[in-house]
Amino acid sequence: MSSPHMSGKEQKYIEEAFETNWIAPLGQHVNAFEQEVAAYAGVKGAVALSSGTAALHLALRLAGVGAGDRVFCSSLTFVASANAVLYQGGEPVLIDSEPGSWNMSPAALKRAYLQAREKGCLPKAVLAVNLYGQSADYDPILELSEQHGVPVIEDAAESLGATYKGKASGSWGKFGIFSFNGNKIITTSGGGMLVSDDLEAMDKARFWATQARDTARHYQHSELGYNYRLSNVLAGIGRGQLEVLDRRVEARRAVFQRYYEAFSGVEGIEFMPEAGFGRSTRWLTALTVDPEKCGVGRDELIDALERENIEARPVWKPMHLQPLFEGYEYFPHDSVHSVSDGLFARGLCLPSGSNLTEEDQARVIETVRRCLDAPA
Repeated sequence: MSSPHMSGKEQKYIEEAFETNWIAPLGQHVNAFEQEVAAYAGVKGAVALSSGTAALHLALRLAGVGAGDRVFCSSLTFVASANAVLYQGGEPVLIDSEPGSWNMSPAALKRAYLQAREKGCLPKAVLAVNLYGQSADYDPILELSEQHGVPVIEDAAESLGATYKGKASGSWGKFGIFSFNGNKIITTSGGGMLVSDDLEAMDKARFWATQARDTARHYQHSELGYNYRLSNVLAGIGRGQLEVLDRRVEARRAVFQRYYEAFSGVEGIEFMPEAGFGRSTRWLTALTVDPEKCGVGRDELIDALERENIEARPVWKPMHLQPLFEGYEYFPHDSVHSVSDGLFARGLCLPSGSNLTEEDQARVIETVRRCLDAPA
């Protein structure tokens, strides 16, 4: 559905790592990759890590999240975001999406803050996710959080290359994180990045990520650390990938446009909107299917595609519907409407890779058309 797309530029950096024998999690590619990602995102510092989840974990620890602390989290997302709160012994408080961007609802967030203030239990952080390549609406999120002295962590795992009001995704929060997993818009096969303007915090994260080894001749450890650093070889792959990031964004947007032209006129199909406040990468093309209007449901379309050996998936199952997070507090978009429940019930992600050929995409489109035209 979103396979790795190598450019050929990666090989030069990989060969340099092998020729110099810098294979371990340090070396010139790690340093350069950090500098290049920081420059792309318009922030002062970055730390290359083994995964986006590791970046989330360190960001939460830097924000001071500990046992029993509450963190306001997007509900409609992959499990890694809320999991990282549990790593720190924290309590996720789950926030619904808004219909205009599918991202964290400022209205729901405001109600969560009002209740927290009344109860005297403000969150330690807000963890907002940029879904499927599109930034959340950060102006109201930041305004609400600044009023209460709460830092915002921007989970931009899916949105490297996107913008919000002309500024790069990942640069809005106190901390931002990117993922370079194999399905992301660029990949290091596995890896992530923590970014921030707080260089002191970045130094602390780098220290924790290398097992928190003290400055001493012998191995000495005064703090808890982790084995979270990215290898020099993988950082080299990332450098080659970063060189073509803008081309990858354009390719995915072109994939979305072809789907849009094919299905936007079909009653009952609605595409994930591109909010007016930013530019999405369209990392995945996501849409909703109304079975009453289309005559078929989302799952029937997935089954039809699977019979043709084409992968498609539902949108993320919201965290408040996951067995792991049963019983955690949830704030819907308004008192009677949970946006993310509806998106999960009807949402579909189609093959969206930047290396998806027009011929293969035409096969996807034809398969969906046949299913939609099939008699009830």
